[in-house]
Amino acid sequence: MKVLYAIQGTGNGHISRAREVIPFLKQQCELDILISGTQSDVQLPYDIKYKLKGVGFTFGKSGGIDFGDSIKNLHPVKFIKDIYQIPVKNYDLVINDYEPVSAWACKIHDLNCVAFSHQAAFLSKLTPRIKNKEKFGESVLKTYAPCTDKVAFHFDTYDDFIHTPVIRSEVRKMEITNQQHISVYLPAYSDEILLKHFYKIPDIKFEVFSKHTKKEITKKNVTIKPVLNQDFIASLASSNGLITNGGFESPAEASFLGKKVMCIPMANQYEQKCNAKAFKLLGGTRVKKIEEDFYQKTQLWLDNGKPINVNYKDETAEIVEKVLAKYRK
Repeated sequence: MKVLYAIQGTGNGHISRAREVIPFLKQQCELDILISGTQSDVQLPYDIKYKLKGVGFTFGKSGGIDFGDSIKNLHPVKFIKDIYQIPVKNYDLVINDYEPVSAWACKIHDLNCVAFSHQAAFLSKLTPRIKNKEKFGESVLKTYAPCTDKVAFHFDTYDDFIHTPVIRSEVRKMEITNQQHISVYLPAYSDEILLKHFYKIPDIKFEVFSKHTKKEITKKNVTIKPVLNQDFIASLASSNGLITNGGFESPAEASFLGKKVMCIPMANQYEQKCNAKAFKLLGGTRVKKIEEDFYQKTQLWLDNGKPINVNYKDETAEIVEKVLAKYRK
């Protein structure tokens, strides 16, 4: 069986999940890998057959997307050309983690495309949303990477095709300690904005993983580090908690490690707002955005925040086998 595994490369969560899924795919099929997008800081230690520009966004420094830079990096002609050139017909199955090029190629050629992603959870009406649903955000989630079948992941099993998060083996094996620091990953905020608030809590050490630095720098009670996979996991496993955006994988892994988590969704990012809402419903902490009183909210969370007690089952191999069995000739 020949399979194309297509992965969205904007953001770290898709690549992190792929690192766990790929070994199981390689055991059971002939596998090629496609990645589109370039914003991920996590590397994929496998040969990549197709590297495409895709359609993604650039993180800003004030809590949201840098729309100017994102528009500048859009190449619609190249995107359409790639859709018609990618040889999806050569594969028995395309497994797609929110990757638009292969998804639209499959739709054009009327081929099977299995959505294998967190975003696929939003194909269910039972998945938590913010109070005022956004029509544009809903439309993007449903049409960005169209599919013929779906396997989804979320904080809880809201529907029959939704599974709990894929927790990487390297995270499951980490020794869990508490050295009292707070790990921070907020890629849409500048280091200066974060420093301004964390300096006001001098008794707490913060380890900030930043897309805006290439070397480690310590300033007062804050250490700023480049985003490196092993360094981040080690920091998280030995932390007292995590402050992060409204993504999916990082809060899930932190919760699995027994850490308390504060989620701050990116501005104008509907999916992240919904993720943060779902996380809050489970008992996590949500802050809508960083404002002047953020350091006070952080102190309140430090004093009163509690971890979500979860023990996500390791069922990745079983899920992969089920998908392949369904389409194996």
